[in-house]
Amino acid sequence: MFNSILVVCTGNICRSPTGERLLKKYLPGLTIDSAGTGALENHTADDTANLVATEKGVSLDGHKGKQFTSELAQHYDLILVMEKCHQEAVTRIAPEARGKTMLFGHWMDHKQIPDPYRQSREAFEHVYRLIEQSATAWAVKLGKK
Repeated sequence: MFNSILVVCTGNICRSPTGERLLKKYLPGLTIDSAGTGALENHTADDTANLVATEKGVSLDGHKGKQFTSELAQHYDLILVMEKCHQEAVTRIAPEARGKTMLFGHWMDHKQIPDPYRQSREAFEHVYRLIEQSATAWAVKLGKK
C-alpha cells in the first residue's frame, strides 16, 4: 500500500503541481507532494496552468516550486514522473528510488505527458486532460475511485 506519492516533472510549476493537486483530490488521506528535476524553486505555479486548473475546479494556489533531491525521495513510497527523461534524472539523483519510480501515465499505455511550458493555452488544456485521465487511473488502481 502506498501512503505517500511524489509527482515529478522538470520545473515543478506546470505538470507536477497539477498532478499533485488532482491526486490529493482523488486520494484523500495520502501524503502527496511534487518536485522538479530542474525546479524553479519557490516559484508559484505557471499562470496558464493555474488558469486551466482553476477552470476545472482544481486550485494550484500556494504552490511553490521545489527541487527533487535524494533526501526528498526517501520520504515517499511512490514517485510518479511525467516523462522517461524524468525517470532517468530521478535515478541519477537518487539511485535507490529507481524501483519505486513510474510514469504518471503508466496506466495509459505508458504515455509520456509533454511539457506545455511557454506553449499555447490549447497545449495546457491537452496536458491537463492527460494528467486528469492519469490521476483518475491511479486512483482506480489504488482502490480509491
